[in-house]
Formats: sequence, structure tokens, C-alpha cells
Amino acid sequence: MRRHRGDCPSFPDLIRRKRDGGRLSAADIRAFVQAVKCGSIQDGQIGAMLMAIWHKGMEPDETLALTEEMMRSGDILTWPQEWSGLVVDKHSTGGVGDKVSLPLAPALAACGCKVPMISGRGLAHTGGTLDKLESIRGFTVDQPVERLQQILEDVGCCIVGQTESLVPADRALYAMRDATATVDSMPLITGSILSKKGAEGLSALVLDVKFGRAALYKNIDSARDLAHSLVTVGNSIGMRTGAVLSRMDTPIGCSVGNSLEVCEALECLKGRGPSDLQELVKTLGGYLLWMSGRASSLESGQEKLAEVLQNGAALQKFQAMLQAQGVSMETAQSLCSVQSDYSLHFRQAEHQTELKVQNDGMVLDINGLTLAEVLHSMGAGRTKAGQPINHSVGAEILVRLGQNVQTGDPWLRIHYDSPALNATQCYDLQAALTVGERESYHANPRVAEFILPR
Repeated sequence: MRRHRGDCPSFPDLIRRKRDGGRLSAADIRAFVQAVKCGSIQDGQIGAMLMAIWHKGMEPDETLALTEEMMRSGDILTWPQEWSGLVVDKHSTGGVGDKVSLPLAPALAACGCKVPMISGRGLAHTGGTLDKLESIRGFTVDQPVERLQQILEDVGCCIVGQTESLVPADRALYAMRDATATVDSMPLITGSILSKKGAEGLSALVLDVKFGRAALYKNIDSARDLAHSLVTVGNSIGMRTGAVLSRMDTPIGCSVGNSLEVCEALECLKGRGPSDLQELVKTLGGYLLWMSGRASSLESGQEKLAEVLQNGAALQKFQAMLQAQGVSMETAQSLCSVQSDYSLHFRQAEHQTELKVQNDGMVLDINGLTLAEVLHSMGAGRTKAGQPINHSVGAEILVRLGQNVQTGDPWLRIHYDSPALNATQCYDLQAALTVGERESYHANPRVAEFILPR
């Protein structure tokens, strides 16, 4: 292989080798990641390498090397010795109505864990945890590392954005993946997710890998392959890592849209809220408590999570987190009061429109992807990084799967600003609801499978 500038490899040779199905050594991958970080490689060469990886894949040792080099491209967080075994987090591959992180982080903190949850923003039809929290007046997602550690010391959890010093290579590669249509490459997904989580200095990580029409992977087999890749590499870099496979056809809970989802997360923290949201929070949290040694079994962990959701301990942690991250004491206390009037604390959309059921029968399906895409077109999401969003745009689902409905019953309430819903949007939303015969209904739990640590 040709070498340029001393020990620096020829990137065209590396691209050619991967394009033709060859393997890259750890040294090759290190050189590539360092060049991405330093800007010493051309954008066209980065794109070509990403496409070669997308087309030919990577062997497990290549994926591990890519993850480790990306993780080492910036700072790696370290924590006090007395926190050993307690620092945990979760990652979701994205879905519609996925507000699980909001109740999960404080619930884990109430169980004695430290949760430095570094989250992202929404892109395309999936919502972002940071966007949801920023609908709360005063909440600040950008926190220096020193402040992050203080919040963990005082509260036990925080939900923040990625700092400039953590995994800089991933930011560059992710932007290029989006531009080159290589976002769905399994080794690149694995490297992106786990390099960030590894840089958090975690003891344990649970991954919520979603499948279905509103997920990145449409079928359970491909989601399972990704989960196995993530679990294998996560454990190899020193994090006890497990995963669940969860269905993502219908929205999680009854609300979609940033501020509406915060309200629903608060209801969950008050021991109320939709059963499928509670199921995911208890399952993922219980898994983490078991992996981190805070519970003797998955079932015991789920019981502990359920207890702190019911007795108010998780809600108290959420209130403390709000105040620690910039929300006024009065607002935090009001939001977390048992009978809070949420409308006092969130900007309300200019208009609300209810859609009606068009025929008698049982609710068989609610297409989460269609619902999210319409809301996205109305301002609830963004198509490229940095775009502003409208936190008040969203939808309340007024029916549940398996419910008997009649023609004229309201099934969806849309919150929006001007302009009004157009004919195409109304048609698409109505088509998202399927009503039919009882015999056609099959109830499925959210969680389909567990992938255990290796």
C-alpha cells in the first residue's frame, strides 16, 4: 500500500480496499478517524469511505476499532470512585412519541443511580429529548462538564446536550452520513452510538432498539442484528450492555409533539399516564438496575422502578433536575404538583382541531409514521440541524388500540398554528386510523425481546 507523509496511509488505497470487500486494520481505522477529526482528509474521501462501509459492512473487530477510535477522539468523562458501578444510561434508536427518557432518568436517580444522560435533538420524523425539555421555560441543556458533575452529585440525574469536547469525530461523520445516505449502516450506527456512550464513562447501558414502520429498521430481524452488534461492542469497550427490541408502529403513549410529550411524561412521574409508556420505563429501568447490581433480577428492578413512580420519589428528582438546569423553583414546583395546570407553563398553539371516526368498529391501528410526518410538516420537527421548531405543535390521541368506537367519535386532537390544516394533511391523518372487526385485532406488548449482556 502506498504511504504518504511518513506513516500516513493513502486514503484512496484504504477506500479501495474496503470498497472491494477487504478488511481495515486498527491502525488504518485510527488514521481515518484522526484525519476526520483534524480535517486532513477531503470530504469526498470521507463520503467514499462511508459508502464503502455501507456497501461492504465491517467485521466485528473493525466495528470495535472504529468505536474505540471515535470514543478516543475527544474527552472521556471520569467520575468519583464512590460512584463506581452506579453510572448508567439508556439509548433509544428513535421513534414517535418517545418521551421515555424524561421519566426514566429521575426514576433511576431515585433508585440510587447516577444518570448523565447526553441526548440529542429531533431530525426528520423522530422527536428529540432536548427539544422536548426546551419547551419548559428556563431549561438549559448546555452544561459544562464541571456543572454536569455537580448536578449528578446533588440530584443524581441530568439531561444535557453533547459538549464540543466529547467525540468530535462523530459529529463530523454523522453530518457526512446524513449527506451521503449512509445513516442506516450497522457498523456506523454502532460506532456512533457507543462512542458517545463510552465517552460518558458508563458502568451500564441499556439500548432500546426499535423496529416497525416508524423505526429505522422495519423488521425485527434487522433490529435484532443491530442490537447484537451494539451489545457485543458495548461490552467489549467495558460497559455492561444489554438491549430490548420494542415495537414502533404506533406512537408511544397518547401524545406526540414536544410540549405535549413533556406533560405526558409528568403524568407518568405522578403514577399516571399511558400503560405502554409505563411499561417501557419500568422495563428499561429495571434492566439497568439489574445490570448495575441495584436489583437481584429484572423483575425486582421493575418493581423498584414502579415503586418510585408511584410514591413520588422519581417526581421529586425530576423537580430537582429542572431547578438544577435553570427552571425557576416556582415553575418546577407547579409543574410537579399533583394537579398542575400545564397550560400555565407551555405556549399554547393558536388552534385545535378534532378529527372524527368515520365508521363503527374497533381501533385496530394508528399509524405513527403518518402522524409524525404530518406534524413535522406543520413545524413540530426539522429537516436539517439547526432549524427552529414549534414546541406547541402536536397531537393528542383520544382513542386506544382495541377500543370500540362509533362514527363521529373524536379520535385525534391536533394542536397547530396558522395556516390551517389542508385537505392533504386531513386525508393523511384520517388514513392513519384503522377501524375494523374485533376478530382482526391482535394486542402486542411494546417490548418484544431481550438481548442479554455478553
